[in-house]
Amino acid sequence: MVNFRKYISGITVLASGFFFAQSTATTVLYSQNFDSQKTSLNLPSPVAAIEKAILSPKELVDISVNTMMTDPVLKNANWGFVVYDPKTKKIISSYNENTPLVPASTTKLLTTETALNLLGENYRWMTQLEYSGSIDENGVLNGNLYIIGSGDPSLGTNKAGAWSYKDIVSDFVSGMSREGIKKVNGDIIIQTALFKGNISRLPENVVWLENNNYYLPVGTTREINPANEKLIVKKGSNSISDKKYFYVSPYANQMVFAEKYEGDGILTTKLPDAPAFLANSFKANLVKNGIAVTGKVTPRITDGAPENRKMISAYKSPTLADIVFYTNQHSDNGLAEALLKTVGFQKMGDQTSESGRIVVNNHLKEVSFDTEGLNYMDGSGLSRNNHVTPISQVKFLTSLMNEKYYKTYLASLPVGGQSGTLKRMFIGQGNGQIFAKTGTLNKVKALAGYIKTNSGKTLVFSLLVNNYSGSVDQVKSKMEKILQPALDL
Repeated sequence: MVNFRKYISGITVLASGFFFAQSTATTVLYSQNFDSQKTSLNLPSPVAAIEKAILSPKELVDISVNTMMTDPVLKNANWGFVVYDPKTKKIISSYNENTPLVPASTTKLLTTETALNLLGENYRWMTQLEYSGSIDENGVLNGNLYIIGSGDPSLGTNKAGAWSYKDIVSDFVSGMSREGIKKVNGDIIIQTALFKGNISRLPENVVWLENNNYYLPVGTTREINPANEKLIVKKGSNSISDKKYFYVSPYANQMVFAEKYEGDGILTTKLPDAPAFLANSFKANLVKNGIAVTGKVTPRITDGAPENRKMISAYKSPTLADIVFYTNQHSDNGLAEALLKTVGFQKMGDQTSESGRIVVNNHLKEVSFDTEGLNYMDGSGLSRNNHVTPISQVKFLTSLMNEKYYKTYLASLPVGGQSGTLKRMFIGQGNGQIFAKTGTLNKVKALAGYIKTNSGKTLVFSLLVNNYSGSVDQVKSKMEKILQPALDL
């Protein structure tokens, strides 16, 4: 940490001379247009200009960190910071870089990278429509229809370019027409081994009452219209804008966050069991189009004696690269938790969150992640029991720069002043130069990623702030001030 007191007297003297010179120049060069023009000028302060002229960029970063240590917003906070040069493998500036801190949604950096590493960026989830039995000369199918799911987290959501339920159903109905099926003497069977454990307990210490609208999947929508799920409003809220919305699946007895509340008892959210809702929508659409189905929609998790089946239609999800992009840009908790379960299933044959955590932790060890201080509890960062050190984050992000999927991973991160959750930060300095994942919980603000400096370097940084005072906007402003001098490194 630089001792900046020795610079103060020199800066003061220079600043005094600068102010005097400015005053004299103004007297000589004054015009009537100046008063109307000066409000539109965006000039740096004289002291800031002098500091920049006589101090190195590293010294300015150190001074910025020292200043923040006494700032009222961060004075009593527990926070850590590090900016790191991936070429020299050296720390440029740091504060509490080895302290385990709550990372909030920067946890998604670990989840999404694990998925890319283990599954590949072109991985897709398949949802297939098949039939058993035979079709007679009258177009009657004497057999069953099968919807084969694979745990597609984007199914029916329109996220990342995914199709809506309506589009998928329409494609399935078109497939039925191509096969000449006019009636079904049988059931519509949902067969998917993935995510059948969605009624399991949520990660420890998940933040329920945050102001943000988080979502975690639970339950099943079999034979239940999600629009009728019970709406719960936090008691004690006077203003409609202060209310926080949740819903309880009537068959799971667990409360989860809704993504949006539109009033009139309509609750819009990603569905807990997408294949079941798709199957019921499909059946209703078939009947509407004059294709009778004599049986019912029923799940079949395991099948000891599988029937011979023929494929009618297959829907492919967006690529994993697309899903990771959407997840990181929008900090989508539902997709992140689904990715966690997907890697668990692919590696351990078990779709639970616990298996996913084991797989992610094992992967991090394999890539030499510094696990000192690491506690990875969920895929999204909702749990306050998640902990990570700033130095482990930057070394992890540095190691990814040699991976074949690095460009895809980097492109998934929000860009300062331009996209995703960073669109309203770094609107001035740093615009288009900060590529980072944000994280926000009550009294937790986090930012970790890459800096493209003015000289063309790529640096890696982590800034985790816990238990701060003041507002979120105040902390975001402090974070910008800490990082802006690093742009000149």
